[in-house]
Amino acid sequence: MNFLPESDILSLLMGATLAVKLVLIFLALMSVWSWTIIFFKFFTIGAARKKVMAGYEAFTEAGDLTHGLKALGDRAHSPLARVSTLAVHEFRLLEKADVNRERKRLLVKDTLRRVLKQGISKEMRSLTRNLPFLATCANAAPFIGLFGTVWGIMHSFHSIGLAQSAALATVAPGISEALIATAIGLLVAIPATIFYNYFLGKLNEVESGMVDFAGAFLNRAEREIAWASKGE
Repeated sequence: MNFLPESDILSLLMGATLAVKLVLIFLALMSVWSWTIIFFKFFTIGAARKKVMAGYEAFTEAGDLTHGLKALGDRAHSPLARVSTLAVHEFRLLEKADVNRERKRLLVKDTLRRVLKQGISKEMRSLTRNLPFLATCANAAPFIGLFGTVWGIMHSFHSIGLAQSAALATVAPGISEALIATAIGLLVAIPATIFYNYFLGKLNEVESGMVDFAGAFLNRAEREIAWASKGE
C-alpha cells in the first residue's frame, strides 16, 4: 500500500481552504489538550488507586482506629487520609457529646456516614476533573473532521464547475485535503475514547476502595464508642 509522502501531505494542508485549515487547527488544539489530560490523569489516577488499595489494607490490619489512621500516611498524598481527617474531626466532637450510649452510637452512624460520603465525593470530583473533555473529543472530533471533509468536497465540486472539467487532476487535491480532515478527526477521537473508558474503570476501583474504607472506618468508630461507653 502506497501512502502520500509527507511533503505531499504538507502541500495539501497548505493549499487547503480557510475553513479546512481552521478545522485542522481546532482538531490539533483538541488533540494537544486531550493528550495533556491523558498523561496527567494516567499518573494521578494510578497513584490514587495504589494509595487507596494500600491504605485500606493497612487500616484494616491495624489494631485500633488511632493506629489505623496513622497507617494511612500523609494527608497531603493519600485520598483516604484526607477523607478520614474530615471524619475524625466529627468523630472527636461526637465523643464529647453529652448524650447516652445509644444516642451517641446513632449520632456516630448518621453523622459519620454523611461526612465520609462528602469526603469521597470531594475526592472523586478532583479525580474526574477534565475527564469530560475526553468524552467531548471522542464524540465531537469525528464530526468536526467530517465537517472539514464536506467543506473540502464542496470546494472540489466548485472547482469542477469553474474549470468545466471533471478530470481527476482537478478534483483530487480538494478531495484529498477533505479526507485528511476526517482522518485527523479520528486520530483525535480514538485515543480519547480508549483512555476515557480506561480511566472510568480505574475510577470505579478507586471509588469502591474508598467506600470499603468508609464502611470499615464507621464500624471501627462504632465499636470504640461502645467500648468507651462500657468503661464509663
